Amino acid sequence: MDKFVINGGKELSGTVRISGAKNASLALMPATLLAPGQYRLHNTPGLRDVATMSRLLETMGLRFRREDNTLSVDSSDVRRYEAPYEHVKKMRASIYVLGPLLGRYGYAHVSLPGGCAWGPRPVNLHIEGMRKLGAQVELEGGYVTAKAKRLKGARIVFDVSSVGATGNVLMAAVLAEGTTVIDNAAMEPEIAALGEFLVRMGAKISGIGTNHLEIEGVDALHPADFTTIPDRIEAGTFLVAAAIAGKKGTAIRVQNCDPSHLSAVTTKLEDAGVMLRVGKDFVEIEPLKEILPVNVTTSIYSGFPTDMQAQWIALMSLARGTSMVTDTIYADRFMHVPELNRLGANITVKGNVATVVGVKKLAGAKVMSTDLRASASLILAGLAAEGTTEVLRVYHLDRGYERIEKKLALLGADISRVSGEEF
Repeated sequence: MDKFVINGGKELSGTVRISGAKNASLALMPATLLAPGQYRLHNTPGLRDVATMSRLLETMGLRFRREDNTLSVDSSDVRRYEAPYEHVKKMRASIYVLGPLLGRYGYAHVSLPGGCAWGPRPVNLHIEGMRKLGAQVELEGGYVTAKAKRLKGARIVFDVSSVGATGNVLMAAVLAEGTTVIDNAAMEPEIAALGEFLVRMGAKISGIGTNHLEIEGVDALHPADFTTIPDRIEAGTFLVAAAIAGKKGTAIRVQNCDPSHLSAVTTKLEDAGVMLRVGKDFVEIEPLKEILPVNVTTSIYSGFPTDMQAQWIALMSLARGTSMVTDTIYADRFMHVPELNRLGANITVKGNVATVVGVKKLAGAKVMSTDLRASASLILAGLAAEGTTEVLRVYHLDRGYERIEKKLALLGADISRVSGEEF
């Protein structure tokens, strides 16, 4: 099991290139089930989650070949319509195969994702969406079994906005008979990218990028090539890295991003006192001498993303004053707080609100990663801390950040990956 060793206090400078979006890739890949043939998905990141999705789809007959950041997909020989537990347990996004399997083949047998299936990431929205489209859906033995001769268009109104459920219903509806309307659809850029990919495949979709989608079902789709959008959470993470550990008076450029996807984060960074210059595909950030406290409340897109909450708390731990961070999406997503406190932060959590009292400095310590974004927050804090920080269980980071230690090292960080059995 690997760990990162960070010798903090090194000032960052230079340019970092952002990889393709993890969450977009995890939707685009199963969409290739909808039409047989050859696809090329450009700007696909080399991540653990992408590898997991590839292995799952390979069990169904798909074939993959990677050359640099282009993922070639051959879906000509799909012969299995099942997503077994041994794959789905590793990644909740595996549920994305439900919609395309049901839409094209009329049958899907998909394991419920690991953890609480009816908890804060409601699988019930996926299931009810399929039922609205006319599928017969049964839950038995930890699996969702869905059947339909051909799905029928319907009006679907989500009680809460769900990225996963929106994507799944969208993929199912493009081959349904008639018109489907999705209200309170997720507006995240990753869903917009999926919609644009489906349109390239021959789907008829209007309202892409809004919370009201209309899909006119077609009889068949065809393969298409697509370039994955940049990862806005990776970009936001590096912007915070620059704010927390950047060389004062020197700009750091976050390149190959889409600034329009980052406005909620960049606005808060400006409030915290940094200087920003925004271009077509980059953001330059220049840290100031001190970090100002800024309250944040997470929200659905285009609000402040819950996937940036942990990183923001790391930044606010060094602010001059007290800030409040409220997570309205996942109330219990604060497992990073005790670990940040081990580094000398002063953070308390009550319900879904973290109160962060800024401290003058952090001190290196051994800390444990608990999930993907929590891991990123520990690295950010370690960059700014005095002394050595060891971040254990960094396999979480490999799920969503492509070579993060190498990218940080190019900016001047003293960070290395150390392999070993136990630490």
